[in-house]
Amino acid sequence: MMSRSARIPDEFSLDAPEIQDAGEDVSAATLKMRMLRKLVCGNKFEKAARGQGATCIAGVDEVGRGALFGPVVAAAVVLPPDTRIRGLRDSKQLLRDDRERLAKVVERKAMAIAIEEIDSETIDRVNIYQASRLAMSAAVKKLAVSPDHLLIDALRLDLDCPQTSIIYGDSLSISIAAASVVAKVYRDQRMRDFHDIYPQYGLASHKGYSTPEHLAALEKHGPCPLHRKSFRPIAQTSLPLGEPLPS
Repeated sequence: MMSRSARIPDEFSLDAPEIQDAGEDVSAATLKMRMLRKLVCGNKFEKAARGQGATCIAGVDEVGRGALFGPVVAAAVVLPPDTRIRGLRDSKQLLRDDRERLAKVVERKAMAIAIEEIDSETIDRVNIYQASRLAMSAAVKKLAVSPDHLLIDALRLDLDCPQTSIIYGDSLSISIAAASVVAKVYRDQRMRDFHDIYPQYGLASHKGYSTPEHLAALEKHGPCPLHRKSFRPIAQTSLPLGEPLPS
């Protein structure tokens, strides 16, 4: 199986002067977001794969990896050659209305789309990294067409298919960005559905991530069966008083 990695140019590092102004006191998260906004999401990686003989290229990405609640969700998307979708980029940089609009555009244009989720019980059993890889691999296998090259956001999968792992791939590759948007829209709707079942946690607003609102709800109500019990904030609320966390 052929695989390779791609990285962003040095001029887009967090230390670049365009990203970090002298004397400005900003968080690492803000610096990273500035850097990501400067990246151009296009089809150069798709063209490179086609230049090596690929004819069916799937972009693959996951969402929900850092959440405390619910599944991690992956999507695989196969776009026709030279597809252009104005405004498409990493789902985390888009407003909800734009994500949902772009997801519909992707659905209209794509040759194939597949979504897979791995539940919190499996995440606790195999760890979130392996669960993310399982979700991504399963999404690829569910595609109605068989890709002959994968473009993946910063991971490699145990699949017998040539693949390129791209750092910040969801900000650089249109295929990965499409998968990111599709997965995010799907998972966000799942969280709104779960909100109706567990309204005490505010899932509709934070989508299961570790926000002050979510942590306060955990402190008050304790975790529910769909919380990831292997994640430290959940483990802390689940332990009897005085019992140390496992090392």
